[in-house]
Amino acid sequence: MNRQGILGLGMTLAICSVLAGCSSQQAKSAKAGGPPPAVPVGVATIKQGDFNVYLTGLGSVQAFNTVSLKTRIDGQIMQVNFREGQDVKTGDLLIVIDPRPYQVALQQAQANLQKDEAQLVNAKAQYERNKVLYEQGVIAKQDLDTLEASFGTYEGTIASDKAAIENAKLNLTYCYIKSPIDGRVGLRQVDPGNYVTAASGTAMLVITQLHPIAVIFTLPEDQLQEVAGHMRQGPLEVDAYSRDDQTKLGTGKLLTIDNQIDLTTGTAKLKGIFDNPENSLWPNQFVNVHLLLETRKNAVTGPASAILRGPDGSFSYVVDANNTVQMRPVQIALTQGSTVVIASGLQGGEKVVTDGQEKLQAGSRVAPQAPARQNQQTTGNIGSQT
Repeated sequence: MNRQGILGLGMTLAICSVLAGCSSQQAKSAKAGGPPPAVPVGVATIKQGDFNVYLTGLGSVQAFNTVSLKTRIDGQIMQVNFREGQDVKTGDLLIVIDPRPYQVALQQAQANLQKDEAQLVNAKAQYERNKVLYEQGVIAKQDLDTLEASFGTYEGTIASDKAAIENAKLNLTYCYIKSPIDGRVGLRQVDPGNYVTAASGTAMLVITQLHPIAVIFTLPEDQLQEVAGHMRQGPLEVDAYSRDDQTKLGTGKLLTIDNQIDLTTGTAKLKGIFDNPENSLWPNQFVNVHLLLETRKNAVTGPASAILRGPDGSFSYVVDANNTVQMRPVQIALTQGSTVVIASGLQGGEKVVTDGQEKLQAGSRVAPQAPARQNQQTTGNIGSQT
């Protein structure tokens, strides 16, 4: 081997020796107990304050009153005094049916009454004259009795005439169709000049009452006793949300619980009443209903993602001031949506891990990331309660 080869081999051995020494030093440092790297996790803060407990159900809006106006007489429509979609008040004149035939009938009935009353007066006058003649022995008692009996006939006819007058007045009233409720007029079914009959049974227009308006919704039968118990303490608040459960449409009060449970679904119907000042609720509209059951004072709440299940029950990883986590057993009072109400184990202001728990164990160092999004007062069906 020449001299250059010997120098190259020596240099290579020197480099290997240096690298081996570095590796040995690192291994010794690791065995000496150097701190492991912090685990990145998501954290959230436990909150304490008033917490609204809701029951949720599916429902539909119903008009508090719905009236289909139909004619009760036959005749030609002379006036239509409303616009489609117009808000009307009780007593507003909406449709006029030709009243002239019924005015004539009224006048005829009044004339018949006058004639029969005159006949009664004449019969009484004849009776008084014949009574004198009977006392003088000119006529028989039978003739006098016949005249007296005619009084009843005329009085009965007069009573019939008066009833005919009232009937004619009633028919005349039916010519003027007025709104029986405050509400909103729908699409009209008739026009001026149309001839309508009572026998047809076709509605000329429909009026729906929108203020107030009702919402019918269902809840499982297991929750009815709890709702009834809270109703005895005072009226319960009901919120109506849009189909996607994102937009609040109105707030009302729970009116009543139905008197029976649906055997096929195991649910019961409940009725809420809403003032609906902005007309945000419409009849037959589908809504999500949130029934405020109670408000828990100074409740400790946190995200459901912070609760883990272990062999000894529920627990959470709590982050201390040194960014070290400890396992803390917790008791859950109830779960509502993505929020839990904590009965014991955690306090307001403490930080808990909500993401990345699978990498942790008691005493692990963590690197908290941006706080996870917390749904405060998220509504949903009540879960387990203790």
